[in-house]
Amino acid sequence: MNDLLRSFGRALSGVFHPVMLLLTFVPFFAATLIWGGLLYVFWQPLVNVTRVWLEHWSWTVMLYRLFDWLGFGSLRAVVAPFVVIALAIPLIVMTVLLFIVMLSMPRVIRHLSTKQFAALEKRRGGSWYGSLAYALWTALVCLALLTLTLPLWLVPPFFALIPPLLWGWLTYRVMTYDALALHASADERRALVRGHRLPLLAIGIASGLLGSLPTAIWVSSAWLVLFFPVVTALTIWIYAFILVFTALWFGHYCLRALQRMRAQEPGGGRGIAASS
Repeated sequence: MNDLLRSFGRALSGVFHPVMLLLTFVPFFAATLIWGGLLYVFWQPLVNVTRVWLEHWSWTVMLYRLFDWLGFGSLRAVVAPFVVIALAIPLIVMTVLLFIVMLSMPRVIRHLSTKQFAALEKRRGGSWYGSLAYALWTALVCLALLTLTLPLWLVPPFFALIPPLLWGWLTYRVMTYDALALHASADERRALVRGHRLPLLAIGIASGLLGSLPTAIWVSSAWLVLFFPVVTALTIWIYAFILVFTALWFGHYCLRALQRMRAQEPGGGRGIAASS
């Protein structure tokens, strides 16, 4: 627990470093360009298809009747856009995460290597291409799980539990590989993940909960749908900021755990820097 809190504190102070803030904008611009274009072209067709689908679903019919009974019949118009947004957000998050992995995470680890872990030996048990392949495969598995659990997203309390668990698992799997790719050998990485699986998963789930905060922007007001392009861009940047913070959190925790693991080996003082 002390290591979790210590790495959290260092990540929180480090994410406001100018280099880290700059790294939030690289995936932000890339993801905004891709998703801004797609949603600009397909927004209205997606809303129309979703509205037709909802009108043939008994649960939605009951919800519409409840809106009419409460005197909020105008809310019918925003249900379909909200569903489209709810389906788009996980895909946007995955896109931002992949860009973080490809563009920002290596720079985050090099930054930590220069500052806090300068004397930690680099055994290069992973590669950029290995990281990309691992991230894509893990994202596909997560997308399959998302599709299977999608009907539960409209049922309390699953809508509040499933997304953080899925994003937490995805983030934990992807960022653990990247945090250790430069410094740990393949065997060290596997051993460290086995020995620290629960704390690493806890970081992932905590980050998944943080990642649910931008969704609250949409939930706060139905009128925000009218400002969809601006609010979408804002939420993408917030996701990028949270994921860079998460990369720092995983980086601090994993590299410190690697230090301790090597210190317990025979002649473990070699190649290890004390991180104060």
